[in-house]
Amino acid sequence: QVQLVESGGGWVQPGGSLRLSCAASGFTFSHYAMRWYRQVPGEDREFVGFISSLGGSTNYVDSVKGRFTISRDNAKNTMYLQMNSLKPEDTAVYYCNAWVTSTDHFGQGTQVTVSR
Repeated sequence: QVQLVESGGGWVQPGGSLRLSCAASGFTFSHYAMRWYRQVPGEDREFVGFISSLGGSTNYVDSVKGRFTISRDNAKNTMYLQMNSLKPEDTAVYYCNAWVTSTDHFGQGTQVTVSR
């Protein structure tokens, strides 16, 4: 079955950096586009960014453009989210996502907290 496992979250001061990872299994990773989402308690889950199956195309929500970078290593079945110049408003639980066999799959999420 499809499994997505996020890691790399934590606490960081404003202006700092974190790199999140999403380890995928249970499907042919290199055949599928992947996405990152984030969610603050009490709010809807927000799209953060997308990467195509072979990594040649990415796009991002405006609020993270120029600060966040999505990449993937298909040999390792892993997607990454490099987050730089972090702001307090980036605080959220971050989820990776794959649409596989007509089903939306999410991992368990990893908490990112940006504060002094």
